[in-house]
Amino acid sequence: MVVASYAVRVELLEWAQRTSEEHLSGSLPRRWAHVQGVGRRAQQAWALFSGEEREILSAAAVLHDVGYAPDLATTGFHPLDGARFLASVGASARLCGLVAHHSCAYREAELRGLTAGLTTWTDEVTPLRDALWWADMSTTPDGQVTNVCDRIEEIQKRYGPEDLVTLFIRQAKPELLAAVERTEERLRTAGIDYTAK
Repeated sequence: MVVASYAVRVELLEWAQRTSEEHLSGSLPRRWAHVQGVGRRAQQAWALFSGEEREILSAAAVLHDVGYAPDLATTGFHPLDGARFLASVGASARLCGLVAHHSCAYREAELRGLTAGLTTWTDEVTPLRDALWWADMSTTPDGQVTNVCDRIEEIQKRYGPEDLVTLFIRQAKPELLAAVERTEERLRTAGIDYTAK
């Protein structure tokens, strides 16, 4: 029974990886590098979670930006587009919610007038959700390890001072920093070296 349960979770991870690769690797290779890095980062936090939660964390990590894919982008807001796509192919509500609400997405949704679209899914506000935000906010666009402050600065520089994304990241910064710090405190308490590259 445990073996069968584990096999199902491995299927989820394999499916998530294939799906992300299919939609991002050819059209958005840098985004593909980022999500692979976020997936590796999420694995550093595995010791904080049970087996099933490890797999959902890793699946969300590699799928969190799938909504950027040109063939999936309908609203232009990648968390919502990604969650809608995942729901359309039968992904769990929890996985869809993690993607829809990753890295304080509700703040950008407010700026874009798309808040109602996110209400389909719950922001679970759990240590697992924090770990996903941490993994995303401590990974560069090229998939390398960074720290949250440098990541936020990089986003602002990449988008420029007048872009909506820059406004969003400034507004979201306190919540992002708090989620990262909560995760890093959990990692330190567990004796996990999260600074490893």
